[in-house]
Amino acid sequence: MSLIVEQWRQARRTLTRTRACMHLLVLYLEAIFVHPGMQGKARAGKVGESDFTLRFWFPHVDFTRLRFFDPIRIILQALWLIFFQQEKQTEQSLREARAAKAAAKKHRRQQLVKASKRWVSGQFNRFATSKATRVINQFGDITGYAWLDTASIRISLTVIAALVVAFTITLPMDANSQAVMLLIFWATALWVRDVQKRGALILMVVLSVLVSSRYLYWRVTQTINWDVPTDTALSLLLLSAEIYAWTILVLGYIQTIWPLKRKVAQLPEDTRQWPSVDIFIPSYNEPLSVVRPTVLAALAMDWPVDKLNIYLLDDGRRSDFAEFAKSVNVGYMVRPDNSHAKAGNLNHALKKTTGDFITIFDCDHIPTRSFLQLSMGWFYADKDLALLQTPHHFFSPDPFEKNLTIFRNKPNEGELFYGLIQDGNDMWNASFFCGSCAVLKRGPLEKVGGIAVETVTEDAHTALKLHRLGYSSAYLNIPQAAGLATESLSAHIGQRIRWARGMAQIFRLDNPLVGRGLNLGQRICYANAMLYFLNGLPRIIFMMAPLAFLLLHSYIVFAPAIMIALYALPHIVHSYLTNSKSQGRYRHSFWAEMYETVLAWYIMRPTLVALFAPKHGKFNVTAKGGQTPTSYFDWEVSKPYIILVLLCLIGFLFGIWRLLTGPSDEYLTVALNLLWVSYNLIILGGAVAVAEESKQVRTSNRVNVERPISVVNATGHSFAAELVDYSDRGAGIRLPLECAVSEGEELHLIMAEGPSMNAFSVTVVSRRGDLVGTLFTSDSHEAQMALMRATFSRADAWVGWRDETVVDRPISSFREVIAIGARGYYRMASNLMPKLQPIFDVIYRMGRGVRSLLPYFPGEKVDNEFLRF
Repeated sequence: MSLIVEQWRQARRTLTRTRACMHLLVLYLEAIFVHPGMQGKARAGKVGESDFTLRFWFPHVDFTRLRFFDPIRIILQALWLIFFQQEKQTEQSLREARAAKAAAKKHRRQQLVKASKRWVSGQFNRFATSKATRVINQFGDITGYAWLDTASIRISLTVIAALVVAFTITLPMDANSQAVMLLIFWATALWVRDVQKRGALILMVVLSVLVSSRYLYWRVTQTINWDVPTDTALSLLLLSAEIYAWTILVLGYIQTIWPLKRKVAQLPEDTRQWPSVDIFIPSYNEPLSVVRPTVLAALAMDWPVDKLNIYLLDDGRRSDFAEFAKSVNVGYMVRPDNSHAKAGNLNHALKKTTGDFITIFDCDHIPTRSFLQLSMGWFYADKDLALLQTPHHFFSPDPFEKNLTIFRNKPNEGELFYGLIQDGNDMWNASFFCGSCAVLKRGPLEKVGGIAVETVTEDAHTALKLHRLGYSSAYLNIPQAAGLATESLSAHIGQRIRWARGMAQIFRLDNPLVGRGLNLGQRICYANAMLYFLNGLPRIIFMMAPLAFLLLHSYIVFAPAIMIALYALPHIVHSYLTNSKSQGRYRHSFWAEMYETVLAWYIMRPTLVALFAPKHGKFNVTAKGGQTPTSYFDWEVSKPYIILVLLCLIGFLFGIWRLLTGPSDEYLTVALNLLWVSYNLIILGGAVAVAEESKQVRTSNRVNVERPISVVNATGHSFAAELVDYSDRGAGIRLPLECAVSEGEELHLIMAEGPSMNAFSVTVVSRRGDLVGTLFTSDSHEAQMALMRATFSRADAWVGWRDETVVDRPISSFREVIAIGARGYYRMASNLMPKLQPIFDVIYRMGRGVRSLLPYFPGEKVDNEFLRF
């Protein structure tokens, strides 16, 4: 009783009587039902924030300020935690559990081996001349499975496996048998989903391929109505899109089944053996403010000065660039024309230089000082290596991250390629050259004629040419340079159009599936990359497919609704589960559909044209370093999405009408098509949401950090502070409140650079509480180079940027996509009919209020706006 009284007194010091009662009630219910291991601590009065907190288990409830609907949230969350959600283990505890399990397993194995050896030894001594001994001597060490390592056995096992797969795919079943088989597959996939071993993923891939192949076989053989020409045409159109999707799915599984995860290779200790490196920084129309940091960071690289040559390749032929290059003592090159755009610019410099290796950085990609030391070692380890690529890392948000306010909260669009796919390519010796942040060996590059100029994706085509000649490539998945992402949705779409057109051109002109020089893995990786950019038309077909029945009453899948559900839904669910396990750290579930929907309409025409007229099209430069003075809705970009939304809404209304007036035997078919079109509306809402451009007034993007520094004021007093963000122009710092500073005051920031310290002069421009905004005042190149070394060029500048513990939760991701879709419709309606915005505000807030009642995963981040309901 005394313990309860003491806890009551502690709660009453900060909470009202009602809130204190609820606090203690929930605390003890939580200890008893949700976290049984804490019961002893609860009884002992030792339950505190170090063990668990109410906000962790109830992330959408603010217990310091309860709201009207919070009791409902608490009840629903408690029921969900008790009956559905298991205790969330930390990454460390998972590793410890796996290590303990592995150690116990190893110990048991050792004990078993020892016991077996003792038994065998005893038997051997007793029956040294027995028949059993002769058999053992004949077969040798069968525990090594050496008998499996023969061509005949491998071929036999492959044939048997192929026959089993073919039997599983083609076996005819009724609805009940199909349901039983799929439940077994589902149960197996869910059982192994959380197993942290490569074999578990391979098993899920096998199940997914089996289920998807069985669905496709069923579609081809049993679901096309050949008697009605319209149904036949529409059905074949949908089937072609499904065959394309199946192909991309299977090729993607093969491409990423076993990422290589290459480590750093060591350079020779004697720096005299290190090669000479030419650094190319091409530019066309970017402002000097974007190019300057890249050049200064290149100058700060840790590499022998006599073996490092930096060249600014200016296709804009600007006098201020020439003056800047001269002032910092780097090479400056121009050419008489701009033929072949970036590829021509690089090839012109290639002929004018002599370095052993070529390192290329886009003019906005700022390298770290350790870039060359980490990347060059592999060229000594592999003499056939012609190319080493590192990730393209971005310290500014892309349009999705900026307009949806998800920067650094979700994996960005490029994370899947640079985080997983390139690592998978590396396993097959098929890593692509991505145009920047890469090192190429001069000899092989000159042997293929320099950078490829036949297509507008000169980087990937150059890598393909190198691979055809038998050279190898490598991918080092350590961010060693960072740049600016595209700043607007229109610029983002323009960049992706060029990529899509270029990959289609390569597929048409230098198809990786034919010709000499490539192994099977390389052909698969290149083919998948090129075929992926043909997704525009299939994506539009999937968007429009349910309207064929809802509007035209056309049976494009000529089968009972129950059979459609038993074949199609498992195919979809298995692919989502498998991709979630394989790609979850790099792209969350359902986000790929939103990304592809935004681009589908715009890449459809260029890719189709490139397949038939590969010489058509030109290189377009992606603008960097701009501003967005005000927020606005991009009606021009969003037109295709709005048209698709209107068509889907009309189809949805027709579906409701068919439910009310149609025959009863079509109810399930109508319901399936309504679910399909509703899902399409959610994804289209997300595409519309991205079309509202957010305001960006800063010319230099800030990088958020948490780094201890020192601040010295004009009187010479020093204060411990924290660097919270920085750019090449200013910094945000956190100062103690007792440290009085005013706007316009001069300060010195002391930052560490390895064992040495650097002081940077700044001027205070703002102060809000303990946060102080400053601008750097020194314009000398030496000071700017020192600033680069202390910030952007630090070897660990981008270490930890990726959250390695992020786990994809498909249900949570789907909930987020629904919320983004709702936000998109709200923004579109508000911009279309501003006078009705108060009504839209009420509807939108009601929707967010209903969503805020739903359970959340423990510790999940919750939008602060939800805490208002």
